[in-house]
Amino acid sequence: MSGNSLTLGVLPLGRPTFDVGFAEEMLAAMRADLEALGHRLVGPETLLMDAAATEAAMAEVAAARPDRILILQVTFTDAAMTCRIADRFDQPLAIWAVPEPRLGGRLRLNAFCGLNLASHALGLRHRLFSWRHAAPGTPGLEKLFPETPMVAPLATEASSADPAEGRALIDQLRGRTIARIGRHPEGFDTCGYDADRLAVLTGINVVGFELAELFARAQAAPEADAAALRESAAENLTGLDRVDQAELDRSLRLKLALDGMKRDGGFDAFAIRCWPETFTEYGGAVCGPASMMGEGRVPCACEADVYGAATQLLLQAAADAPVFLVDLVDLDVDDDTGVVWHCGQAPVSMADPDARARATIHTNRKMPLLFEFPLKPGPVTFARLSQARGEQCLVLARGEMLKREMAFTGTSGVVRFDRPAGELLARVIDSGLEHHMALAYGDHVAKLESFAAAAGLPVLHL
Repeated sequence: MSGNSLTLGVLPLGRPTFDVGFAEEMLAAMRADLEALGHRLVGPETLLMDAAATEAAMAEVAAARPDRILILQVTFTDAAMTCRIADRFDQPLAIWAVPEPRLGGRLRLNAFCGLNLASHALGLRHRLFSWRHAAPGTPGLEKLFPETPMVAPLATEASSADPAEGRALIDQLRGRTIARIGRHPEGFDTCGYDADRLAVLTGINVVGFELAELFARAQAAPEADAAALRESAAENLTGLDRVDQAELDRSLRLKLALDGMKRDGGFDAFAIRCWPETFTEYGGAVCGPASMMGEGRVPCACEADVYGAATQLLLQAAADAPVFLVDLVDLDVDDDTGVVWHCGQAPVSMADPDARARATIHTNRKMPLLFEFPLKPGPVTFARLSQARGEQCLVLARGEMLKREMAFTGTSGVVRFDRPAGELLARVIDSGLEHHMALAYGDHVAKLESFAAAAGLPVLHL
């Protein structure tokens, strides 16, 4: 080994709900790249699939007294174990996440989203780290180990827009109510919220429910109503007959339950803990119902993301059109594009008119109802009421949705942002932004900048 060699404590994170075989191939290639640099690697050579395995690996790594800690983000994971690792080790921390090819099939790894969650959680904790989003074999790996990781300042700026139009948006939001159903999953710091802080910012109120309320309402829905909803869904979807019919019925009943809660409580949006319990305890997906609700301008945020639901209400008011809460799952510097995606919950009016929406199942949980289609081409606006690093700001971006083949199953689109993909990638991770952004068609940035001026919010332009 060279005189600059390091002892690296390597902790490869993964989850069994993704493509384990492909993940193992990526892990072997990542380790080969690290070994080629001449560093000594300590830690497991296999994927750490759960908390117990990760805790044991952390003890093994600690005993070796490494110079650096390297998390290999091989598949998506929440940020819970990343934070445990960061708390356990004082050594400089780095994270390497791998992209995956856009082949039109399932998200086999979804590692970028894991990196995104980790960056937000570490940003809230003011923990410095270096990072890399690149395939094995890509030059520049040594840059993952700088002498001193540097914190990038949040690139926010005060909005100089006229606040008049923004005050009108605030008036539209004031008094709106979000029903939060269930609590956000562990390790999803991106979905945390303070109801009082949100109310001061937007005038939006939050009412909490347990998932049991949603499930009970769904189970009690009349058979005739479920049958009528299936008939209505068939007007926009092909393939309803090709999914499990009992699971489809349970899924559609979640839409009826949400309708009932809206009617009884006067709610304007929902933030729903969509997994795993809708699958493991109830037995049907809420993704398709969320698509239908969004088309009806009652936006739904998955993973109980209250600020995500609030952002949808804001963007919907600015655009006067349906909105879609997306994950940014890929940024390709060479192609200068990104992919925005969610399991299958985009409003059906966002479908490419040349590709009929079809009914499908959740790629990991294997249950319906999800919508599947590529997003239609056209100008788009992205927004997020952000709490990155504990500071509130409004994140904005413009882009052009391209007419491309579907990158991944579910509802997804390939977008060329106004800012080059490499620069946008750095802004998202260095700023520790949330993994959900709201999308609407059209250019609504000026209205949203006016909202920021009226609300006294700094703006971060992606």
